[in-house]
Amino acid sequence: MVGFQKLGRVSHIVGSDEVNPAWRRNLFVCFGGSVTTIVAMTLLIPYLPIYIRELGVTDPRAVAQWSGVTFGATFLMAALTAPLWGALGDRYGRKSMLIRASAGMTVAMSLTGLVQNVWQLLALRLLVGLLGGYTSGSTVLVATQTPKNRSAWALGVLSSGIMAGSVIGPLLGGIAPDLIGIRATFFLSGATIFCAFLATTFLIKERRPARAPAAEPGQPKRRTAWSGVTHPWRLAALLTTAMLLMFATMSVEPIITVYVTQLAPGTTAVATIAGVVMAAGALGTIVSAPRLGKLADRIGHPPVICGCLLVAAALLTLQAAAQNNLQLGLLRFLMGLSLGGLLPAITASIRHNVGADGAGQILGYSISAQYVGQVAGPTTGGFVGGHFGMPAVFLSTSFLLVVGAALTWWTRGRVPSAERAG
Repeated sequence: MVGFQKLGRVSHIVGSDEVNPAWRRNLFVCFGGSVTTIVAMTLLIPYLPIYIRELGVTDPRAVAQWSGVTFGATFLMAALTAPLWGALGDRYGRKSMLIRASAGMTVAMSLTGLVQNVWQLLALRLLVGLLGGYTSGSTVLVATQTPKNRSAWALGVLSSGIMAGSVIGPLLGGIAPDLIGIRATFFLSGATIFCAFLATTFLIKERRPARAPAAEPGQPKRRTAWSGVTHPWRLAALLTTAMLLMFATMSVEPIITVYVTQLAPGTTAVATIAGVVMAAGALGTIVSAPRLGKLADRIGHPPVICGCLLVAAALLTLQAAAQNNLQLGLLRFLMGLSLGGLLPAITASIRHNVGADGAGQILGYSISAQYVGQVAGPTTGGFVGGHFGMPAVFLSTSFLLVVGAALTWWTRGRVPSAERAG
């Protein structure tokens, strides 16, 4: 009898909305794991074309094409599989998805150091996208395990770690191959991700909600993840805004180096200046993400999302009129400040509009929407810049951010009290 009473109490706790006492430790582990996995993933950016040449591709145009295909393959596969892993996380636990991702990435990244031709490289890059997704899994776990009135702040902290990893990775990638060799760098990447695997396995403590019982014969089937959405139009607007945000952010990346050259004709340090300009935006995001997330927890997510989008749109317009690279770098830093809280606030707002039993799948669709923006943005930005000039990229991107702000404001409705708490 005592055993049944204890079981009843445990079931009540697990199925409730009580705060997971380990949420801060989970955030710390996800932060560290995201930094290490992103560093390991982005190490290859500087030396990927060199590695492709070592694998037997000699034509410069073919090297460029294979570099784009093998790098983008991971994001394409991740976009296709994110909702699947999110749904499986809802069913079997989000921690299990992080363990799967870190273990799979450890194996795939290590094997990349053993490939003998470019087709094997492409296959393993697809495998990384299929089996990976540690940062997206961390986003889902933090969003669902953190108290709702602290979720945007926690996601902002996680976003800072992801951005820091994306800055540190390419910097180390320019150094490591010269010190230990390209193939050894892939082994080092695998070892780094393995550390994240160990930390995830032994340190993360997940509080899982009680699973709903199976429907009896003749009874209605269990609800889907979408049936738990409280405001479908608001959710659709948030998913669209997430895609537009990443589209707008990435559309500028391909033309930064060309724009730097136009602003400083004859300079011999184009690559260095372009790197500093790009890093300035990332630095702004790292600084502002936790602070804007905390603000969103306090005053609500829609005002922060709309305000940041409009400020970023204004700064993009100013970048189109920049007179020198110093102005461009300063404007990119300010834009990074304004963009820092957007994805955390969007993710937290999505979480507040979805039931706990389907949060992972819906957040998986959000991650897929972001990947779509990441893939489409650079392609469109390069096309617009090549045909209509560099300022046109900034101005068209600014317009997209205004559209995102309008969508968010139009569908905001009444801000739930949970979003105002803090």
